[in-house]
Amino acid sequence: MIIIKNNKDVANITKSNLLLGRLHGELAKIIKPGIKTIELDNFAYDFIVKNGGKPAFLNYMGYPNTLCVSVNDVVVHGIPSDLEIKEGDIVSIDSGINLNGYISDSAFTYAVGKVEDETWDLLKTTLQSLYKGIEIAKPGNKIGDIGFTIQHFVEAKGYSVVRELTGHGVGKKLHEDPMIPNYGRQGSGKKIKQGMTIAIEPMINLGAKDIFFDDDNWTVRTADGKVSAHYELSVVITENGAKPMSTFEFIYKAIENNQYISAPQIN
Repeated sequence: MIIIKNNKDVANITKSNLLLGRLHGELAKIIKPGIKTIELDNFAYDFIVKNGGKPAFLNYMGYPNTLCVSVNDVVVHGIPSDLEIKEGDIVSIDSGINLNGYISDSAFTYAVGKVEDETWDLLKTTLQSLYKGIEIAKPGNKIGDIGFTIQHFVEAKGYSVVRELTGHGVGKKLHEDPMIPNYGRQGSGKKIKQGMTIAIEPMINLGAKDIFFDDDNWTVRTADGKVSAHYELSVVITENGAKPMSTFEFIYKAIENNQYISAPQIN
């Protein structure tokens, strides 16, 4: 069942998402070659708790950590560990916060040092596809229009869309209805309505769309071993269209002062 949010709900979900935006900005300050992904996770846990929240991912369906840190061919759900980030990696960080019962969810992919041109182009295209999905998410359109728009844009550039994993509604639960696929038929699915809050999150592969799960039953990898990118924002549907409830601006400000990482921007 799709839950239409009232103004109080939207305000509280936005507060949670803005705190999550700040967390991403703080993480962007410390990402560098040699740092372990578990160090990022520990930092995130401390930041969330210190600011009055609870990690929304921790213990969700048994997930053991605060962050998903997905490196290179890991699409999503990379479990933090002693793995050290190295020069040339791309690193996707996905997290959520429960702030006073309201959930936020967003993700961002970084380039660490110099990456291949084709990898940089994948990051840029995936980020662009996120905003194209947000742009089409307006009252009167259909859920399928979001996926169609993302799929059409990235496939025209030679990339592929992961099918098994989707965006979703967000609010008082981490995953609410409706599911928001990153592929689909134009004009299909449920109608987009004012007051819906949804997380749009294209997961785009450099190579084929096929994936597999590691033995931990969480880590999702590309079947061909090529890299994958992931960007996500939670948005509220207003009468004028989708409005992001968080921002990447904290990230971009941090990147200006972190010589080790970079990421595309959409002007």
